Amino acid sequence: MPESQRSTPRSGADIVGRVITALLIVSPVAAVAISVPLLWGHAIHLRDVVLAAILYAITGHGITVGFHRLFTHRGFTPKRPLKIALAIAGSMAIEGSVVSWVANHRRHHVHSDRAGDPHSPHATGDGVVGPVRGFLHAHVGWMFTNDRSTPERYAADIVRDRDLSAVSTLFPVWAAASLALPFGIGWLWSGSLVGGLTACVWAGIIRMALLHHVTWSVNSVCHMVGARPFVTDDESRNVRALAVVSFGESWHNLHHAYPSSARHGVQRGQIDPSAGLIRLFEKAGWATNVRWPTAERLASLTAAPTLVPANR
Repeated sequence: MPESQRSTPRSGADIVGRVITALLIVSPVAAVAISVPLLWGHAIHLRDVVLAAILYAITGHGITVGFHRLFTHRGFTPKRPLKIALAIAGSMAIEGSVVSWVANHRRHHVHSDRAGDPHSPHATGDGVVGPVRGFLHAHVGWMFTNDRSTPERYAADIVRDRDLSAVSTLFPVWAAASLALPFGIGWLWSGSLVGGLTACVWAGIIRMALLHHVTWSVNSVCHMVGARPFVTDDESRNVRALAVVSFGESWHNLHHAYPSSARHGVQRGQIDPSAGLIRLFEKAGWATNVRWPTAERLASLTAAPTLVPANR
């Protein structure tokens, strides 16, 4: 039976996992609804914005450079301290452990927009309702299904890596630290408990929620609308509006055409902050064997002659 058709009884741990997932989705909205009226006029400060931006950049690049381009697709070879740092930073995004994240994403590539894809928006029927259901499934609904990606099949190398396995096991610690850190910094910075609470709300919960929805938008939006300059056998697309907040991940069509490429934004004017960070790591000697796309490789993948040589 195909993997996408297999189902297993729901265990207690599975039910707990779904409850936690629901809380992660609902709690940011509830936090805004409660905190803004209570703290009107005092609900947000410059320090909250600065701290949120810093933590968004750290945890966001932990996902894009670490979980995605490094651990899932081996776009470069890191020094051990960089490997561990990226694994922790990605874990603090609270999108799941490095093992589960890699397993899900590799499975997505194996079955992209076909049966077995954990979050394709194109497997929910046609008509007016179909695309809406597909979007909701690809964006958040897939996390509530009982169809899990097996780490032993899709992320065996991550499981075997002692550093990454340890970081993955300690995921609850990194998740707690992702919220405790802004609270502690906000308390020390402001000198008050209220300052810690507002920092926790905006630089912790809201920052986490924004990053989650940007990541989920690559699953949903970037498989439904946008340009397709490269030839792929799925519906992966480029969405310019998400390029900055996704740190270059929304140049999704190239990524599916050339998954191991360290750069996703390869056409003129395509901003890719994650590739820029990898380049800095390479210049510092922290990253080697970087898989930069060549003009010849890109030309073999393109469906439209609009490419320029990739900058390094």
